[in-house]
Amino acid sequence: QVQLVESGGGLVQAGGSLRLSCAASGRTFSSNAMGWFRQAPGKEREFVAVISWSGGSTKYADSVKGRFTISRDNANNAVYLQMNSLKPEDTAVYYCAADGTAFTYLPTTRSAYDYWGQGTQVTVSS
Repeated sequence: QVQLVESGGGLVQAGGSLRLSCAASGRTFSSNAMGWFRQAPGKEREFVAVISWSGGSTKYADSVKGRFTISRDNANNAVYLQMNSLKPEDTAVYYCAADGTAFTYLPTTRSAYDYWGQGTQVTVSS
């Protein structure tokens, strides 16, 4: 199986930046899409970004497009989320996810992902 551990969260003022990291282990890591999701208190977990296994294709939620960048380094079993121009609305627990079945090329739904990290808190103050 795949194990995922997020890091890099913290407290930042609006307009600031954070870089989240996801350390992964498992033989399927480099062969499937990897995604980032987030969940604010009282809200459902929502899609943020996804990257193909090769890193050649990406997709973003409209709310973060132009501000966030997802990348991966398969040689080091790592996925990253660079977050710029942060807004208070970005405050949430951010989760790294791995697609273990590859039924969809760039999945944006929670049901498409088989492995999840424990999450890292991102808080953006106004």
